[in-house]
Amino acid sequence: MFGYVAANGRELNKDQQNRYSAVYCGICRQIRERSNQLSRFGLSYDMAFLALLLMSLYEPEEAAGERACGLHPFRPRKWVDNEYIQYAADMNVALAYYNALDDWHDDRKLTAKMMAGAFGKNLEAIRERFPRQCEAIGRCIRELKTLEDANCDNPDAPANSFGALMAELLVYREDMWAATLRAMGMALGRFIYLGDAARDYPKDKKKNRYNPYIAMGLAEDPQRWREYLVMAMARCTQEFERLPLVQDKALLDNILYSGVWMHFRQKKQEERQ
Repeated sequence: MFGYVAANGRELNKDQQNRYSAVYCGICRQIRERSNQLSRFGLSYDMAFLALLLMSLYEPEEAAGERACGLHPFRPRKWVDNEYIQYAADMNVALAYYNALDDWHDDRKLTAKMMAGAFGKNLEAIRERFPRQCEAIGRCIRELKTLEDANCDNPDAPANSFGALMAELLVYREDMWAATLRAMGMALGRFIYLGDAARDYPKDKKKNRYNPYIAMGLAEDPQRWREYLVMAMARCTQEFERLPLVQDKALLDNILYSGVWMHFRQKKQEERQ
């Protein structure tokens, strides 16, 4: 259910590509430092967006460097670091843990069980640092499982649960921007959940897995689902534009106005082929 909130690389200029890569590498580096090497395999571009958003809003001082690593041993990569990069790294590990558990529950893949074990090793330390966010992740994942096990035929119910999860992740601290970030996160989470359900409809139907659209008895209807997604993303960007963002605003615009639609464009191309 992750990987949707990424940039459209074709529309980024060189400086934006370098910045995006440095943030991504910074999060990867902090996952290794704060958790373990295996946890880096759960890294998602969604958390690069989270870090960029908070960095743009709060404009912290940044450390920066360049070095090779185990994943890229032959070519040094630039990285940046600050408290929001570290926050994104912790949230990535927490989300990856629950995502791996979900994959194990759905498909009984041993690789998912193994990855859940790797991600879970440092979960207690992350809970101590960010109890509100981790409590929200656990609560919302449990709500989703309950709704899915009940074959809930109202897509708003599971979408709202995932929206509540994203709402808490976007709020790093309780301050004057918290309400706007929560509203933005709620809409973004709904977009991710409903988009994932639309994209996975054929696979879920074939494997007889829960999907809110299947539970509703709907035939595959990409146009109708696109309307749901447009409304969710419109609410998200409405709140996004309320924030006083300058740093990396163009990169964030690329992600929310173009990048989030890449999965669906790719699916259309696959269907045409």
